[in-house]
Amino acid sequence: MRRWRTERIVGLHDPRVNEHHVLESGLPADGRLRLLSFNIQVGISTERYGHYLTRGWQHLLPHGGRAGNLQKIGDLLGDFDLVALQEADGGSLRSGYVNQVEHLAQLGAFPYWYQQLNRNLGRFGQHSNGVLSRLRPTAIEDHPLPGPAGRGAILVRFGEGADALIVVMMHLALGARTRTRQLAYIRELIGDYRHQVLMGDMNTHALDLLQNSPLRDLGLLAPQIEATFPSWRPQRCLDHILLSPTLTLERVQVLAQPISDHLPVAVEIRLPASMTQDSLPVASTASGEPIA
Repeated sequence: MRRWRTERIVGLHDPRVNEHHVLESGLPADGRLRLLSFNIQVGISTERYGHYLTRGWQHLLPHGGRAGNLQKIGDLLGDFDLVALQEADGGSLRSGYVNQVEHLAQLGAFPYWYQQLNRNLGRFGQHSNGVLSRLRPTAIEDHPLPGPAGRGAILVRFGEGADALIVVMMHLALGARTRTRQLAYIRELIGDYRHQVLMGDMNTHALDLLQNSPLRDLGLLAPQIEATFPSWRPQRCLDHILLSPTLTLERVQVLAQPISDHLPVAVEIRLPASMTQDSLPVASTASGEPIA
């Protein structure tokens, strides 16, 4: 991995734990997993292109409506088991020093969460990705992506060995050349695993990802082809949840929730029979003690 040099190094992390929600964790009895990917635009509501100009100051300064928008997002997240967040703030002036990943984990009653800081502007901005989970991850890897600083991917593993479920959450670059380098890096990360999920704001359409990118040999499925951007008049399909063919798709939907400038994408999958509750980590407290 030395050829992918960035200012940050790859890190292995434990999830943060909301202990009062741990008892609610675990795989659903029917083996279904509900996934959501959402670019939340740091809690800013954008309803037309002109708002990028008139509301642009909200990327720098606090705004009273942000808390209400986050509450709407938190209400939405409660219906899902695993959530990928893009464009969250990790706690700076503009967010009222609220870590939005942690806050949404609390609002959605998620036991486990992790914030990936990709661009640290001190008190003026903590540009982050986030993961919220009702299942305790076996491992979380923090990966800075190739190209200009500020883009990252979170690799979350559930289970061990060949039947582990690998989920990579990302926010890819706007430029095609840099995006190709980033996808080549991600392809290298997941190539040895059977059960794969890629989710996030990928800034390109599904056909490009499946046929023209370094992912093209994996046989991934892109069940969602509806437009997600801009949220008030969707024209481009930029947000995706890609699945390996070993995972059974039950449902897919672009949610008509124009809270951000992107619409959230939801997928429900059925896990392979080999991935039973017994094969996944048991719930634990922040101290590592198992919950009986």
